Amino acid sequence: MFKIQVASLKAAAVAATLLFAGPALAAEGHGPQIPDAGFSFARLFGTYDRAAAQRGFQVYKEVCSNCHSMRQMYYRNLTELGLSADQVRNIAASFQITDGPNDEGAMFERAGRVSDHFRRPFPNDNAARSANGGALPPDLSVITKARENGANYLYALLTGYRDAPAGVTVMEGMHYNEYFPGHQIAMGPPLSDGQVDFGAGVPNTVEAMARDVTTFMAWASEPELETRRAMGVKILIFLSILGVLAYLTKRRIWADAH
Repeated sequence: MFKIQVASLKAAAVAATLLFAGPALAAEGHGPQIPDAGFSFARLFGTYDRAAAQRGFQVYKEVCSNCHSMRQMYYRNLTELGLSADQVRNIAASFQITDGPNDEGAMFERAGRVSDHFRRPFPNDNAARSANGGALPPDLSVITKARENGANYLYALLTGYRDAPAGVTVMEGMHYNEYFPGHQIAMGPPLSDGQVDFGAGVPNTVEAMARDVTTFMAWASEPELETRRAMGVKILIFLSILGVLAYLTKRRIWADAH
């Protein structure tokens, strides 16, 4: 996902400038208006759709991880999505992790463990830039927190690729996106219908995959959301009861004065 395809460093620089300026411009009313995607976790007492987040991880694993890291995530975190310990071990073991040095002072490859960070697609930032025309694909660990209107912005971006309207010239190496500020983005469309197989009966259109991977990214960015909201509800209930008791106590104490 978000694979940056550029024909020149100039295009990459323009895209990077717009990408980081985009949320601020939208917030000031100068950028495209991002529609509300209606995510379950965006409601006041909403929760994450665990099934959608699991599918979203699959999209990240098969598509996004080719270019983007999630260095703040460990494979063991996936148990919080409802995956079993065996499933998480198998997922981790499917990756080759660079480790070392060994006794001879050399680095080596080994199967991943649940205690490992998510594997990086490139050994270092310079290698990532070299593979992407000079642009560094951003880490996605907290991407929905790093963008204004994060989840809606990400979903809109993933589903906003269109043919350029008549009279609009798209720069070489750029792509037209309805919801990207300036509408020209160096990243080519990362998703296509049927790209990821979820199994029989599970929709895998661009819109469905974009919704799923956005749910996963939102969870990764804020995994404590549900716990914090549950604690907030408990506090509100406690304060409400305390307020009633304080009022009744006050009435009793001052009853004789009236």
